[in-house]
This record gives sequence, structure tokens and C-alpha cells, in this order.
Amino acid sequence: RYDAGKDGFIDLMELKLMMEKLGAPQTHLGLKNMIKEVDEDLDSKLSFREFLLIFRKAAAGELQEDSGLHALARLSEIDVSTEGVKGAKNFFEAKVQAIHESSRFEEEIKAEQEEKKKQAEELKQRKAAFKELQSTFKQ
Repeated sequence: RYDAGKDGFIDLMELKLMMEKLGAPQTHLGLKNMIKEVDEDLDSKLSFREFLLIFRKAAAGELQEDSGLHALARLSEIDVSTEGVKGAKNFFEAKVQAIHESSRFEEEIKAEQEEKKKQAEELKQRKAAFKELQSTFKQ
């Protein structure tokens, strides 16, 4: 969802935007430290496996309370024992709705891009027809 580059990794800027959207913005240094804490292959970005490691560490109590990773884990999960089944249901329905909203936005962008391509093709055809008509008058 937050992998804007669609490369299978969360880089520094994508992590920054994700934390801002989750309501827990971090400093540049804080973001670098977040990546560094779970970056097993030292490529300065988070793979899906490394992303899941955040939640594994949070569940094991291995994250500092004031760290950005702890905030991310806290904002991205729900404890059914405290929230109850209804709370969990609402949480997951809200997540699905957010995903649906973002995919609808992406669909609108794609439709707009297709319309621009169609208009560009029509313009190209009109110019070609005009040049053909123009060439008949030059003869």
C-alpha cells in the first residue's frame, strides 16, 4: 500500500509518507534509525520480510517505547482482547475501506491518463488528415 515505487521495498521517502499518513511523523534521522533497526541486508530500505520483523519485535517487546518502529507497530495493529471482536471488525473494515479508497483514486488517475492518450491520438490523426488535405492543395 505504501510502496509508491512498486519495487517491493519501502524506502526512506515512502516510510516518511507512511508515518505521516498514520499520524506519527518522524524526523529524517528518526526514519533512518527505524530502517537501520530492522534492515537485515543493509540496503537502506525495508523488504516485506523486514517490515514484518517490526511487528515480531513489537510482539516480543524488543522495541523501545519511544521509537518510531514502536509507534508504527502500535498504529498498525489491534489487540482483540482489549478492543473486542466488534472493535477488531471496525478496525479491519476501516482498513479495507482505506484500501478501497486508494484503489478508486488510482482507477481515476488511470482513466484520466487513458483519456489524455486518446486525446493525443485524436490530435495526431487530425494533424495527419490536415497535412494530407494540405498536400492536395499544393499540387
